[in-house]
Amino acid sequence: MRREAGVSASGCVAPSPPAPLPAGEGRNTPLRILLVTETYPPEINGVAMTTERMVRGLRARGHWVGLVRPGQRHDTAAPDTWTVPGLPIPNYPGLRLGLPAWRRLGRLMDQQRPDLVHVVTEGPLGWAAVHAARARKLPLTSGYHTHFAQYSGHYGLNWLMPWVTGWLDALHRRCQATLVPTPELAGELTARGIPNVRAVGRGVDTRLFHPARRDRALRRRWALADGDLVCLYVGRLAPEKNLQVVEQAFAAIAAGIDANKRRARMVWVGDGPSLARLRAAHPDHVFAGPRGGEDLAAHYASADLFLFGSLSETWGNVLTEALASGLGVVAYRRAAAEILIREGENGITVPVGDAPAFVSAAVALAGDALLRQRLGQRASESMRAHGWEAIVERFEAVLREVARS
Repeated sequence: MRREAGVSASGCVAPSPPAPLPAGEGRNTPLRILLVTETYPPEINGVAMTTERMVRGLRARGHWVGLVRPGQRHDTAAPDTWTVPGLPIPNYPGLRLGLPAWRRLGRLMDQQRPDLVHVVTEGPLGWAAVHAARARKLPLTSGYHTHFAQYSGHYGLNWLMPWVTGWLDALHRRCQATLVPTPELAGELTARGIPNVRAVGRGVDTRLFHPARRDRALRRRWALADGDLVCLYVGRLAPEKNLQVVEQAFAAIAAGIDANKRRARMVWVGDGPSLARLRAAHPDHVFAGPRGGEDLAAHYASADLFLFGSLSETWGNVLTEALASGLGVVAYRRAAAEILIREGENGITVPVGDAPAFVSAAVALAGDALLRQRLGQRASESMRAHGWEAIVERFEAVLREVARS
């Protein structure tokens, strides 16, 4: 395990950490939290982004958070961060599975003496952290971020689904609490026998994702005028994201737009194994690649209609970013969309899996500029109550409860 930080600016070895906090301390006493994850920025995905937000938020609230993750290309030193060797994940370029370094994790736990260990991902590194923490009788929590079992069918691995579900559930049953984004998912995991599942939600950076980021110069680079229509997809370009319904919706939109002598352009932001197929099938579409920060925010705000057809999300961070950016949104009525979208007020949802309804709703919204404007304005306003601060506070409350139990 490689230490990314731990020496002072003068080169002296950092002092030993304090002893674990005794049970019964006040609710404002800082915690020492060791967080183990197989993905973290600059990797681009919802789990990495959410994890970074939680780490940043907990540290801002005065807690010590040590981070263990696989080493990344072009790694740079970061405070209280340790890296382990990893292996590339098939069909997920740029992401790595951490090797099960449970002895190294155990030594780190002995050295740092955390009050609690939080496991973000269920890969080999996550399992190693569970074994090491349980061997030391440390309080243990986990996060459930991805429907891996649902992904299996998209890659011809349906036969693996019972094994994958068993792998996931076995890890979470060994934890004192599992944190999830929605009550719906909490109910599903509880029914599978996972104890103390807690819904904490997800947040969105409303200062970054905002309609004011709209960029006319960017739209001109897409060869579109002010009155033309930009349809947007943001996320991984992969079979499990149900991209076919987005393609179908845009084809129907483009046919209707052409009849009115206006232009429409489909913009895809992201990367993944479906990129080559999409490029070959749609040479007239814009493929912007992965984007981040203000650049990503400008791509959102410069579009008009967000098409989100995924059925595999546990939440859908990109949906919240699109809403905050003031876009008209069409999505299936599940996960974040079911919780955040008030039908016909700040977005449009359709029954889960009803592709004709999705296409029909997208065509209708594409053809109604006033409705898009009204929905987009209310969408942006509605997301102001969903900043990360409240989510971090709920996350902290569960960790504190488990650490003191």
